[in-house]
Amino acid sequence: MQLAPRSKRNERIVGGGLVVVLIALVWLAVPVVTRWANATVSVPLDRLRIATVTRGDLVRDVSVQGRVVAAVSPTLYAPAAGSITLEVDAGAAVEPGQVLAVVDSPELDSQLQQAQSSLQQQTVELERQRIESRQLALERRKSADLANVALIAAKREKKRADEANELSVISNIDFEKAQDDLRNAELAFAHAVADADLFDERLAFEIRAGELAIERQQLLVADLQRQVDALAIRSPVNGIVGDLLVAQKAAVARDTPVMAVVDLTRFEIDAQIPESYADDLALGMAAEIIVGGTTYAGQLVAVSPEIVSNQVSSRIRFEGDMPENLRQNQRLTTRVLLEERPGVLMLQRGQFLDSGGGRVAYVLEGRNLAHRRAITIGARSLGAVQIESGLDEGDAVVISSIDQFQGAETVLITD
Repeated sequence: MQLAPRSKRNERIVGGGLVVVLIALVWLAVPVVTRWANATVSVPLDRLRIATVTRGDLVRDVSVQGRVVAAVSPTLYAPAAGSITLEVDAGAAVEPGQVLAVVDSPELDSQLQQAQSSLQQQTVELERQRIESRQLALERRKSADLANVALIAAKREKKRADEANELSVISNIDFEKAQDDLRNAELAFAHAVADADLFDERLAFEIRAGELAIERQQLLVADLQRQVDALAIRSPVNGIVGDLLVAQKAAVARDTPVMAVVDLTRFEIDAQIPESYADDLALGMAAEIIVGGTTYAGQLVAVSPEIVSNQVSSRIRFEGDMPENLRQNQRLTTRVLLEERPGVLMLQRGQFLDSGGGRVAYVLEGRNLAHRRAITIGARSLGAVQIESGLDEGDAVVISSIDQFQGAETVLITD
């Protein structure tokens, strides 16, 4: 059997198709080859960390290690000079109002007794003065009553003289004498009544002065009694006794520190925040306190106006329920929420921020190439950074250190 020879036309068609395919492959490969040729550095993919630019709410915060301290830890002082007797030991649980120590102050006891004795003496003296005042007032009223009787008698004699004068049976001298006697009796009675009233006012004033002196003495006695009662030092809170600052039966001066009482029902976090965040701190900021993997709400309640060792001292208070079994000086992680920016471009934080100074990032194009871009960053949080320019949503960015890229414009990523 003889085979038919190949058609030259078919050969030309196949050859032309191959040329077209070859040209297309070259056209597609040239940009890739060109980029690969421009890539002066190659880095294995497994040495890189890649993150995608997203849009969302960025919360600026700062995370610090805090120390648990008692919110209320009053120090008790000796109220007066004397010898002290301790009623509790260090570490003992106490309740509000419980006697913790007693100061024996003979001087203060003596002052109280003298003041009480003086008060009793003044009280007795005032009672005696009241009795004498009533007696003297009675004598003045007696004089006024006698003057009134003499006035009545003088009026009666004047009436008789008037009747006798009408009948012309009395001399003018006797008639005028009756008039003069009546006038004298009227004056004597008026003066006696005025003297009695004035004497009553004077006696009332003297008694009131005595009462005021007694009230003043009563205030002195009450104050001394308060000081004596305060010699029994009582616990102001429910908690435990801290360190004892004086020895048993020791002689103490007034205002000498005796002991501290720690309230274990209210705790705060003493946190040292880096100086770079000092301008952003404000009272009332929300905070999160992490205890054993559980997050508790907190609030920034105090910020020191002084910077010490490049740090700002602050206090964070638990809001709502507190965790159980907290201990003083326990170390906890605390997160202070500084600011929230909604709907911004964000990128996960990484070492590229330090190695590139926050101005350079490498964006992946395809699978094997990364290109250098100039970027501008804004606010930073613990886990993310705001992208203000240079990147778009959805860009894949190398967030690991870019020192290994040696500043190249294009980097080849190898599998």
